[in-house]
Amino acid sequence: MESHRSRTRAGQDRASLYDEITGKIIRELEAGRAPWVQPWGTASAKAPLAMPKNAATSRRYSGINVLILWGAVIERSFAGQSWLTFRQALALGGHVRKGERGTSIVYADRFVPAGERRRASEAGEEAQAIAFLKRFTVFNTDQCDGLPADIATTAPPPVPGLIEPRVESLIKATGIDFRIGGNRAFYVPTEDYVQVPPPTAYFEPIDWHRTALHELVHASGHPSRLSRDFSGGYGSSKYAFEELIAELGAAFSCAALGIVPTVRHADYIGFWLEVLLEDNRAIVRAASQASKAADYILGFLPNSAAGVMAGDTECAVA
Repeated sequence: MESHRSRTRAGQDRASLYDEITGKIIRELEAGRAPWVQPWGTASAKAPLAMPKNAATSRRYSGINVLILWGAVIERSFAGQSWLTFRQALALGGHVRKGERGTSIVYADRFVPAGERRRASEAGEEAQAIAFLKRFTVFNTDQCDGLPADIATTAPPPVPGLIEPRVESLIKATGIDFRIGGNRAFYVPTEDYVQVPPPTAYFEPIDWHRTALHELVHASGHPSRLSRDFSGGYGSSKYAFEELIAELGAAFSCAALGIVPTVRHADYIGFWLEVLLEDNRAIVRAASQASKAADYILGFLPNSAAGVMAGDTECAVA
């Protein structure tokens, strides 16, 4: 039997959800943006204009969910308009990447509470249905790995000429699983692949090359290659040390290829300072491992540029 307390709680949850959705739309409008008019076809929109759909069922989302999902696609620079629940991704043989944040959407329907049915029956009246919203979470296919090819987000091929031929050849020559797509750059040690957004996602195409080399340096640390320690979680000294290796290794690789290096992760500077203050040998060890990583990657060039690192006396530093 439905208690008064449970009915009250359910009503409060529904009110809270309505308030949350309405509040978001109000904030968008106050900022001068209409959530139903998105900047499709511009640099800030990686996905094509389309109605969002469920990738498992091909059913299109409707109502307020269209605005919610469109907003998420633009805000988080997703490359596609297809979505899955956590369980649907698993059922398709894939999975949501660890650490990914889902998008809350709602299911709207109407139902007749048991108490209303009884009241209507006793009064000889027609029972009145009430509307309800139920929240659940979906993930863009950009946030998933291992999905079938016909389900996974497929980014359009890069515009010809945006990737330097030497860098493109180097990426292929390494044999590292290098994927172009999505809305962020990362390396997944457990599955041994690199993913970098397309060059068009960057304000300056040259930044794509710096990012690609940074992630390749990470990949050089796989157990089948240079075997570095990836056990540190985000914010730990080990994590910061590996990021320092990748930053230095990318700078060395950029220099060897005639690309001016920059600090790709300015927000890590605080981490690096903590590591260096903790251990006065850290920068020497990081630079040594970065040189080994750059040598490893550049060694795949037909006319190897890795010789610029040869004779590095730091390689013996523990």
